[in-house]
Amino acid sequence: MASFSGLRGMAKLGGRFAPGVIEPPTLAATIAARRRFFGDAAVDPETGAVRADQVLVAWFGCASFAIAMGGTVFLCDAWVPRGVTSGYVPTTPAEVAALRPVAIFIGHGHFDHAADAGPIAQASGAVVHGTAEHCATARGQVRGAEFPCKELGSADSSPGDRYDFELAPGLSVTAIRHIHSAPTRRAAGPGASARVIPAPCLCDIRTHPPTLADAGHLARNISAPEGGVLLYQFRTESFTLTWHDSSGPLVEKAPHVLDVLRGLPRSDVHIGAIQGFNQFTNGLRDPRTYIEALRPKVFVPNHHDNWLPVMTARGEAMRTPFHDELARIPAADRPEVRMLLDPSDYLASGRLAFDAG
Repeated sequence: MASFSGLRGMAKLGGRFAPGVIEPPTLAATIAARRRFFGDAAVDPETGAVRADQVLVAWFGCASFAIAMGGTVFLCDAWVPRGVTSGYVPTTPAEVAALRPVAIFIGHGHFDHAADAGPIAQASGAVVHGTAEHCATARGQVRGAEFPCKELGSADSSPGDRYDFELAPGLSVTAIRHIHSAPTRRAAGPGASARVIPAPCLCDIRTHPPTLADAGHLARNISAPEGGVLLYQFRTESFTLTWHDSSGPLVEKAPHVLDVLRGLPRSDVHIGAIQGFNQFTNGLRDPRTYIEALRPKVFVPNHHDNWLPVMTARGEAMRTPFHDELARIPAADRPEVRMLLDPSDYLASGRLAFDAG
């Protein structure tokens, strides 16, 4: 298998791997995609409208989710994991575009979060939301791209900066600037969190070997810049959902952001990244601090699956360490956990379905 340096080299072969273009979806394709992601009973078979009395969430790998809230369909991150494997996640960017999301929310610009944002936005008509750099990255993925992008600060914005706006009638959004996961000096003393070092799982490369086209896609996008990191909270009158695709060491590097997060309404559902660079020194402490600040009733892990088998393991390897870390939170304040496991929970309609109040 090609190394990352080899993949970067493939990206320079004079257009050998041309960027993919997704055709705009038909109504029939939208109905089929929405029924597959959200469940047959949740989607009108003639119009494709999604029921508004539930919050429906479908995971399609790493930190990428399709969400229907108040009947409005949107994406959090936009990448179907592939490149080191092919077909491990049972969908394609074209099928995700067929959902016809009204918006794509980018947490940060690395390839494993935003590498399909441009083609999906171009085909679906979705408005990309992210920093100025996220917008530039997405537009650079499609030659001549003209899709709209709502800029929420830039890479130079300060952690703790806040942006509030309406996505649809009755559906408000708050974006908070925070920081990417990063290693910090190991905390000392009996209260230190245990290191989490799961062995890489190469098993899925053997059963889902990468195609040349998918390897080329990874090669083109692997060096995409972070461009800043954003956490998003979505609110209706009766439901609050918070999502972020990285959990930074706020304790050392931006403690005031925890105060900003505590000032947000309590989350009914919190979908947060648990895998990160600090797990090798401070375990899962950083994800726990986000949970403690956001006070969710239900927590859903993300960014913990085998999306890059040379470096990652299946989600099952994170289950016990994560529950051990959550045990540090008093039982009365501890959220219910909906642990997502790859690959069985990809596109598992109904796995994350919540009454909207």
